[in-house]
Amino acid sequence: MTPGINAARKARIDHDIHEYHHDPSCESYGTEAADKIGVEPGRVFKTLVVAVDGKELAVAVIPVTAMLSMKRVARAAQGKKATMAQPNAVQRSTGYVLGGVSPLGQKRRLKTFIDASAEAYDTVFVSAGRRGLEIELAPDDLAQLVNGHFVPLQQD
Repeated sequence: MTPGINAARKARIDHDIHEYHHDPSCESYGTEAADKIGVEPGRVFKTLVVAVDGKELAVAVIPVTAMLSMKRVARAAQGKKATMAQPNAVQRSTGYVLGGVSPLGQKRRLKTFIDASAEAYDTVFVSAGRRGLEIELAPDDLAQLVNGHFVPLQQD
């Protein structure tokens, strides 16, 4: 059980849990998840934490096959510039280890933005809070749980 799974259960959100054996030598957690669960990689989303204007942290949830546009996430967060957050800041604010950061059940609720491509699917997969554990849920339920907004976040 993780805080992410607990958040979905507490909110009575329809969801499924998918567990797989994580290979520590694998460099791309998201594509590994898609392969091992047996779903299209575009439905598996990674959770990235960015620092906006050097101070405020925000969350970007994008397909594992995509690269995050720092300009787009900065604009969504009403800032001028975004950079990847320092690993220790990510772990401190979310309560999760890198590679297992879930957008759900974070210690501190951060502004959260979900790539608009998620809306094309009935369900999407995000980390449930540890490597080798994914939660499948409807994009609208994900947005509701994290108070997130759908915006284009991918690099062109």
